[in-house]
Amino acid sequence: MSEVFDIAVIGAGMAGASIAAECAAHASVVLLEAEDAPGYHTTGRSAAFWEECYGGPDIVPLTLASGPYLRTMGALRRRGALYIARGEQEAEVEDFLRRFEGTGVTIERIGGARLGDMVPGLRPAWTQAIGEPDCADIDVALVHQHYLSLAKSRGAQLRVRHRLEAAEREGGTWRLGFGRAGEVRAGVLVDAAGAWADSVAALAGARPLGIAPLRRTVAQLRTDPPPPADLPLVLDLAGAFYFKPEGRGLWLSPHDETPSEPCDAAPDELDVALAIHRLEQVVDWRVQAVERKWAGLRSFAPDRRPVYGLDPACEGFFWFAGQGGFGIQTAPAAARLAAQLLLGLPRDPMTQRLDESLYSPTRFGQAIAPALT
Repeated sequence: MSEVFDIAVIGAGMAGASIAAECAAHASVVLLEAEDAPGYHTTGRSAAFWEECYGGPDIVPLTLASGPYLRTMGALRRRGALYIARGEQEAEVEDFLRRFEGTGVTIERIGGARLGDMVPGLRPAWTQAIGEPDCADIDVALVHQHYLSLAKSRGAQLRVRHRLEAAEREGGTWRLGFGRAGEVRAGVLVDAAGAWADSVAALAGARPLGIAPLRRTVAQLRTDPPPPADLPLVLDLAGAFYFKPEGRGLWLSPHDETPSEPCDAAPDELDVALAIHRLEQVVDWRVQAVERKWAGLRSFAPDRRPVYGLDPACEGFFWFAGQGGFGIQTAPAAARLAAQLLLGLPRDPMTQRLDESLYSPTRFGQAIAPALT
């Protein structure tokens, strides 16, 4: 006979681990991971920064609400960030400043000698920037392990090598099949499957929302000179690259968003070459070697906002997906809000200013995909 839980969470990356931990204080939870260990895919391949503007104004409230929690656990180390722009991009700089006006982020205009001091070797075309002094590196492994440990301490059970193969709703309960790994029953099914979110929805008979996995490539380079240890995270205002120091090396991405099937993503050599080419247009450093390269899948809903909430047409199916590249930096507030929505709990200081309607699956209506039969 299969075990019965209040909540079954599919996926044990950052999303699944955090919502399992938040729910486990109030309900029986099982956390189900397809791979041999949790965090194998996107969580384990993050570029690891907490950046207030990342994801746009609708994501800022989640990021700012998560900051104090992450700082308290010692997961953030301040680095600072610069969105850099060429001289002819004045209009784009002004538009960026307008977009984030009143959101609560701390940003400032930077130019001239100060910009050159912050990014040694910066080429002359790059004359202006928007500085973000509170940007920080995130210890992703620490945050992920924190939530896995918290979930366990609250009674949640983690099951690895449990790939969902079937999901049927029977008498107010989900019967979830995992092939040779057996079955689990649960009152609520939480879809925290990242790139596989729509696939899980389809198995459960829910309407897929068009959550699309996009490949992101990162390369670790050895450069001459090495990047300064205090170099800020440097992002192109137009979205063509970002880079930051890591040890004595440099982490560089071409900020690619290549559509992909859900998979164990691998870097494309052309994307790595493109990233290096773009870096050479920014600074006069010489790339000596590519020491490592990897890729991960960032998954977005059609409007690029995350999806938190009960599906309006599929009983007992809860979306916790579409968290793009900001899922780690927003994990504390996102998981707390989602648990409150799922369990009918009151808001607390972390979530009281969040607008749940921005992230609700009901915003998609019935127009995303044809109903499953």
